Amino acid sequence: MSATESDPAPPADVYGEYRELRASRPVSRSPGDPWRVARYEDVRHVLKSHAVFSSDVSQRTNRDPNASPSMLFSDPPIHSRLRGLVNRAFTPRQIAMQEGPVEKRCEDLMARLTQKSSGDLVKDFAAPLPVGVIAAMLGVEDGDFEAFKRWSDAIFTNIGEILIGTPSEAAIAAAGQMDGYFLERIDRLRREPQSHLLSGLVHVETEEGRLSDAELLMFCRLLLIAGNETTTSLIVGCTRVFHEMPETFGSLKRSPEGIPAFIEETLRFHSPFKVTIRRALEDVELAGESIAKGELVLPLIASANRDEQVFARADEFVMDRSPNPHLAFGLGIHTCLGATLARMEGRIAVMSMLRHLDGIAFSDPGGVELDGFGAPASIRVDLKRAA
Repeated sequence: MSATESDPAPPADVYGEYRELRASRPVSRSPGDPWRVARYEDVRHVLKSHAVFSSDVSQRTNRDPNASPSMLFSDPPIHSRLRGLVNRAFTPRQIAMQEGPVEKRCEDLMARLTQKSSGDLVKDFAAPLPVGVIAAMLGVEDGDFEAFKRWSDAIFTNIGEILIGTPSEAAIAAAGQMDGYFLERIDRLRREPQSHLLSGLVHVETEEGRLSDAELLMFCRLLLIAGNETTTSLIVGCTRVFHEMPETFGSLKRSPEGIPAFIEETLRFHSPFKVTIRRALEDVELAGESIAKGELVLPLIASANRDEQVFARADEFVMDRSPNPHLAFGLGIHTCLGATLARMEGRIAVMSMLRHLDGIAFSDPGGVELDGFGAPASIRVDLKRAA
């Protein structure tokens, strides 16, 4: 086996099912469930066709009418204004400003993690790195990072119920605590401006005037939760590749110029988000199936990224794969705004691992759910420190 590929080893309970869906039921559902879309071209069509497949999917009847909608779950023109707001966090200048702090934070976290022969990948490295980056952009003190991670986990793991069911008490409490935290800081920033992104947004003048508290809270939630989970899942995915294919670690250590391609193949092979959700705005036919107006649709991103019709040796990890048109960051108007930041954080995190380690492996890979929605809350790893 070469350093750029591996034997096919998809988890049968997830990727085996995806293969069967692509082969015989590319658009399908069980009675009462949303439609599942499995093939690359169909997933791509759903993601880019926002005029037909809406992102406003919430079925809750008790939504707060005064709350600002989330950019993730809205359509134009609301989405266009909110994306213009959030874009301010991800300009080339803002991203470039983060590189030095990301490198320093990576080195600090990895130096502490490698003081012992084992540790918790998520709690000690993969989660505090992106939380720290986003929190710094929002002017948050270091001592509050753990609270942010706790709030983020409670909300993110309950996102399905928040949108189309009844959110848990823990998710409601976490959202309230997070909102209270930021409202206090927003009020203070109105009186005492500071030199960070959130302060700039508090004082920015738009065509419609100053941003409301609800809009600023939406911005904080989106950056903290989406920015946190995407990068955490990417770092976990990279480590999973090192665990399952140790030769990739040695190959990158010898040729670190291959890290960007490695990151892209990890995004394809272990997609940070395996599924997203849309709602049909009209009666539509997809892959021979009739989807009625109002019905929910689940584009299976992880399945699309393993589609044999698009990716040669789709169930193999090919480290230098090119081209690599994966859909890990979505497509169309909802393409992940933080993709550039996540790629940078992933690249720097891998470089830090290579400097400090000669190998890393999961201590108990069977004891954690690696193919769920987002990253696990905790993963023990065994570390082989660099000589």
